[in-house]
Amino acid sequence: MSAISATMPLQQQQAISDFLCRVAEAQDVQLQTVKLLTGGAIQENWLLELEVTGGNYAGHLAVVLRSDAASAVSSSHSRAQEFALLQAAFAVGVTVPEPLWLGEKSVFGRDFFIMRKANGIAAGHRIVKDLSLGGDRELLTERMGEEMARLHRIQPPHERLAFLPMPELSPALQGIQTFRQFLDGHHTPFPALEWGIRWLERHAPQTTELVLAHRDWRTGNYMLDEQSLTAILDWEFAAWSDRLEDIGWFCARCWRFGQFNNEAGGIGSRAALYRGYERIYGQPLDWQNVYYWEVYAHVRWAIIAIQQGERHVSGQEPSLELALTAHIVPELELEILRMTLNHA
Repeated sequence: MSAISATMPLQQQQAISDFLCRVAEAQDVQLQTVKLLTGGAIQENWLLELEVTGGNYAGHLAVVLRSDAASAVSSSHSRAQEFALLQAAFAVGVTVPEPLWLGEKSVFGRDFFIMRKANGIAAGHRIVKDLSLGGDRELLTERMGEEMARLHRIQPPHERLAFLPMPELSPALQGIQTFRQFLDGHHTPFPALEWGIRWLERHAPQTTELVLAHRDWRTGNYMLDEQSLTAILDWEFAAWSDRLEDIGWFCARCWRFGQFNNEAGGIGSRAALYRGYERIYGQPLDWQNVYYWEVYAHVRWAIIAIQQGERHVSGQEPSLELALTAHIVPELELEILRMTLNHA
């Protein structure tokens, strides 16, 4: 191998090189660059710049190795499952990094897969402010709606996604049950979240059709270059759900990164998002039910933030990022109260 960064043990680098040589049916694979990418609170992402000799991938190839982090949120998918989700989304035309190879635990010491590297910027705080990214923002927002609608064409049963459980209750009530079970077993009370959960329970909509929902489709989990969207990232929470869960999550105030007037992800108008979605979906969206799923998004994100903080406090994964995430919970509680007190 060529001289590379010391961010990964040399023995591990050699194992990865040998693995890639085998699955790419190449004569030789040299790792030119190995770099741990930032931004993975739940998973690790390693940039690998490869020089491939022979086979279908001969030449320079930039890929990302995605593996489990030192600890993880229990509700997230395994890497094999996330790989299958990427394959399913890629097959229906959703803009995702091309899934290349599913790894073997014996190679890296942890489960992993390899996907083609997507170019662009993912940092949410930068995307909402840097208008040089993504091209025309209203067209970009419409594109987001179109991409969601394509994903939502995937419905159960689906052979590749047989590992996804079918909700025993409606998606809303299933989530409410999970939230309540977590808080009931937690050492600290959160009365505002309990209020929000009860509001969700009282207003839960009926879901007549289950679709594959990303469930973390937000600014910060997609990449933009100067022209447009290049990739939808982070599929570890995908599940069969209500199609409006993704729309509510994307529009939730907590994911606008301070650009509160741009109701669709901090990047554009709600009308543009809906317009793009409806163009592919073929039917109008129920705006009132989207509001419900925005409340749901704030409750769910608050629960996740508490869990992230526990990963730090427990000593499993000391991290300033995880510790700071827990401190957003009061802000989320305030938004939950604002959204529900006038809609009781």
